[in-house]
Amino acid sequence: MSTGLIIALIVIVAAVVVIAVVLSLRNRGADGGRGLRRRFGPEYERTLARHDGDTKAAEHELAERVKRHGSLEPRALEPAERERYEVRWTAVQERFVDSPREALTEADRLLGEVAGARGFPDSGRYDEQLDALSVHHAHHVHGYRRVHRVAHAPATGETGPGGTGTEEMRTALVEARALFEELVAPGGHRNSDHRTEAAAHHGSRTSPSWSFNKRHPKES
Repeated sequence: MSTGLIIALIVIVAAVVVIAVVLSLRNRGADGGRGLRRRFGPEYERTLARHDGDTKAAEHELAERVKRHGSLEPRALEPAERERYEVRWTAVQERFVDSPREALTEADRLLGEVAGARGFPDSGRYDEQLDALSVHHAHHVHGYRRVHRVAHAPATGETGPGGTGTEEMRTALVEARALFEELVAPGGHRNSDHRTEAAAHHGSRTSPSWSFNKRHPKES
């Protein structure tokens, strides 16, 4: 076999190997993207929007979250702890009737405290805590984000420019409750994605009326 033929064969084999590697990496990247989309659900879309549709940047951020917090094993609450937190959440809902903003501030504080008790980063590291929660509770973490935003917004009035309407605050509290229920669930986590709906009769001077309808599809 001539030297020229040997060189040609080597070049062909090398080209085939390079093509195989490129295709493998491309397929792996696609699978990773689909996996992140399944795992994070609506959080994937929010992250993508924050990166102005840059899929690579969004998926890099989410992959980094999984890398940092995916191995975290939240600790289950003791029954007495769970009961105390549930009593406090009920008080938050009742307070919403007269003082919606103060109720959301307390809800923000309570969610941070419960998450810390479960073993997530403490509320003093809010951004890190939120990232960790998004890895384990991706379908409900946005409620916490909304409550936190309202709780820390300048108190320039509940409605109008610079303010937050009562209905928006009510919706934020309803969404946040879904995360709260997962955090205090017996066993430490509910393997379900459930939606909650509530109606707070603002303006009534009696206790608020909150009704919750739950569905239980699978959680990614």
